[in-house]
Amino acid sequence: MALPILPTTVVGSYPQPDWLVNREMLSKVVPRVRMTELWRIPEEHLEQAQDDATILAIREMERAGIDIITDGEMRRESYSNRFATALEGIDLETPGQVMARGGRSTPVPRVVGPIRRTRPVERRDMEFLRRNTDKVAKITLPGPFTMSKQAVNVHYKDDEEMAMDFAIAVNQELRDLQAAGADVIQLDEPWVRSDPDAARRYAVKAINRALEGITVPTVVHLCFGYAAVVPGETKPTGYAFLAELAACNAQQISIEAAQPKLDLGVLQDLSGKKVVLGVLDLGNPAVETADTVATRIRAGFKYVKPENLVVAPDCGMKYLPRSVAFGKLKALSLAAQIVRAELSA
Repeated sequence: MALPILPTTVVGSYPQPDWLVNREMLSKVVPRVRMTELWRIPEEHLEQAQDDATILAIREMERAGIDIITDGEMRRESYSNRFATALEGIDLETPGQVMARGGRSTPVPRVVGPIRRTRPVERRDMEFLRRNTDKVAKITLPGPFTMSKQAVNVHYKDDEEMAMDFAIAVNQELRDLQAAGADVIQLDEPWVRSDPDAARRYAVKAINRALEGITVPTVVHLCFGYAAVVPGETKPTGYAFLAELAACNAQQISIEAAQPKLDLGVLQDLSGKKVVLGVLDLGNPAVETADTVATRIRAGFKYVKPENLVVAPDCGMKYLPRSVAFGKLKALSLAAQIVRAELSA
């Protein structure tokens, strides 16, 4: 399917219904290990309920006018834990502890043996999405660097060696997702900015290994954390690790820009890449007007040609009320239409 100039997309997640997850419990945490107590549906009916919620998310994104949609990540407790905890080499009974980006100690996977992918994890998710939409379809996966930072290593000689095995597992999964019909694949790598020194040593190397052999368009997403968990006033106005991603093999780099009021001059560092620009502030419960969003889109033109710009929310939307998420996506779609009309005038 041909995309318009300034295509609209989502970063990944859409709000899960209250009947599916305990949203009050979810609001307090971004799970790194399995947190099955979040689900309100009994195990024997959970997959069917997640399928129903996925169709709901797909239809709301379509109705809002979004060009590149996802499955809303309805089956995930967080963006990363479903895949990370499905790998061999993880001790699921005795988690480790790391300091989260918000400064809290968080249970994380403990790596006690070689990281291996023994089965597809999200292939059915992608097949389901492909069957249920004619839109351009994107699926997301946690990146190898971020998974290595969200784990305690008691097996490998160093974290770089561990990250490279995560990269192999991610690559195997990506090949399945591509075969299942993914039009776009996104790796979530928010931790590159949290540990830029380690990222400079091996993040691009790990990302490139993960992307080997993938021929559909690929995206690397980084942000400062969910607005519901990381307050806007604590977010920096610049990335400690961004220009280095110009050397990765992903065609697109996705960044949070609206809530932290990012100096868009950083986009000059990404010459040669398409930029997925965050233009919806997910920390503000008010739904932006289309004119406000259009202004944010135009600001990107100073540094990125319109044909190299994709527009999106800052981050995943799972922590927002559904009505707010839908309203913001509708404003995004209308804003893109406004600016497209100006470009064609």
